[in-house]
Amino acid sequence: MDHIDRKILAELQLDGRLSVTELADRVGLSLSPCHRRVRALEQAGVILSYRAQLAPRALNLNFSAMVFVTLREGDSKAVEAFENALIDIAQIVDAQRLFGEPDYLLHVITVDLPAFQKLYDERLSTLPNVQRLTSTLVMKRVVHDRALPL
Repeated sequence: MDHIDRKILAELQLDGRLSVTELADRVGLSLSPCHRRVRALEQAGVILSYRAQLAPRALNLNFSAMVFVTLREGDSKAVEAFENALIDIAQIVDAQRLFGEPDYLLHVITVDLPAFQKLYDERLSTLPNVQRLTSTLVMKRVVHDRALPL
């Protein structure tokens, strides 16, 4: 990957809807070489996807919490069962496995506190192999979806 590929990536991080013509103009390439580079970056798995970024509040998703999860056991079957169960919970918008304690950090978004409490009681607390859940409420998003440093 050279400096032109990095310029392409930087522009696409800012606006994934750029046409190849606009992108080529911004990075100083002609259309065909720019298109080839974008395709190569996609095929190499550097560009994972293109999607719309939505405003949670505009969709009445006003409540955000971070849930820390400690598992009872850390063997591969227990971890796999827990991780597979997360896939079916749409309100979990981000899940990260951590080193040390706790084992996982889940970012959960719901309509309001009662919806979070229901999700917590009925789904999160019944996830396989959970020993302890600890939640903290998000007061304000300070840095969000920042572009990767290129």
